Amino acid sequence: MLVICGRRVVLPGGERAASVHIEHGTIVGVGAYDARPRGADIVDAGNCVVAPGLVDTHVHINEPGRTDWEGFDTATRAAAAGGVTTIVDMPLNSVPATTSIEALEAKREAARGQCHVDVGFWGGVVPGNEARLDGLIAGGVRGFKCFLVPSGVEEFPAVDERDLRSALPVLARSGMPLLVHAESPDVLSRVACSVSPADTVSAPGVDATRSYAAYLATRPPEAELEAVRLMRRLAAEFGVATHIVHVAAAEAVTEIAQARAASVPITAETCPHYLTFTAGEVPDGATVFKCAPPIRAASHRDALWSGLRHGVIDLVATDHSPTLPALKSAGDFLRAWGGIASLDLSLAATWTGARARGFGPVDLARWMSAAPASLAGFSARKGTIAPGRDADLVIWDPDAELIVDPARLQQRHKLTPYEGRRLRGVVMTTFVRGERVWDNGRLLHPRGGCLL
Repeated sequence: MLVICGRRVVLPGGERAASVHIEHGTIVGVGAYDARPRGADIVDAGNCVVAPGLVDTHVHINEPGRTDWEGFDTATRAAAAGGVTTIVDMPLNSVPATTSIEALEAKREAARGQCHVDVGFWGGVVPGNEARLDGLIAGGVRGFKCFLVPSGVEEFPAVDERDLRSALPVLARSGMPLLVHAESPDVLSRVACSVSPADTVSAPGVDATRSYAAYLATRPPEAELEAVRLMRRLAAEFGVATHIVHVAAAEAVTEIAQARAASVPITAETCPHYLTFTAGEVPDGATVFKCAPPIRAASHRDALWSGLRHGVIDLVATDHSPTLPALKSAGDFLRAWGGIASLDLSLAATWTGARARGFGPVDLARWMSAAPASLAGFSARKGTIAPGRDADLVIWDPDAELIVDPARLQQRHKLTPYEGRRLRGVVMTTFVRGERVWDNGRLLHPRGGCLL
């Protein structure tokens, strides 16, 4: 038996001193701090936090097809380093995209023998693949993702309302959630026709393509708002659990709150970068900060934290979206790839902002473990420390600080907007089903992850 004890164990009822008893990779009991059976292997976390392993439901691994961007080995290594014990892979940017059972099998075959943490898969909804959704469900996907605007890769085209009306009855029958990249193509098109990038340059002499203000103007908050309104209407009509990914705009938070008050089956997430950075911190040409929706003004960040506080936003996920440095660092906001990779840093980045606003480890575990496990249908196994659950645990020091050194990151490419930033919350040890996979900066148990 393995017993992990600590004075700050995050349990469903709150944080307290406790011991977690583990056999064959499963939690078999939770006892008092000093309940240590004779002959057990004891790990005493002292005053560090013992929390359920993080579950990240928004990860782009890109293998097969774009493994030079990111692959299962490096992505799950980064996850282990960050205290993430389960990830759910997005259906893009791999080739093929996960929009058919054949593509799902190609994805699973690529993953076998490479994963250091547990991995599940989302399927994709694209124009014309509604007849393939039942096959993906039978194959084990946890739900489906769609884009309302171009995704950035040709293998995963955007859907419109007509496409969704063909797919949503399938999801309604199965009870599967639909995850939505919610920006309105109509709003983006109107903005593109009415705003000249040169008109939005914030400083004299700045090339419009390097101006963050110019990029920000191309994806206004109204695009998120109108897309959420569409999905609110469809979620209410079809009764499909609808999840809005990477919310960045205050207006979207307000609309989601109204939808929930009206009992519409809608949930939402935001990301560590939206909770950390503001538009005013993004230098012109610093395309390492580019993502879509974009990082917005401080008032929007405040609204996201308020949404988490009041339960309007359910969870925090990374939207880990890496690419080749050459596609990210050209300085041209209109051409650079939009995506931020942060699997190593999601706990620390979120905790840094949360601690400053009076939140505690229990809140972090709700946002980053229990809620995402529920979204992906893993609550019976993942997301909480309780008997019968997988022994997925992270021991982390909430008071320790780190200064982000890109060379120490485990992701394939080291480009990060967090470079040089001081964060609080250092992951000490990560356990996946009772196995110590990461400890004090080292991978100890490689390739022990399961495909879920």
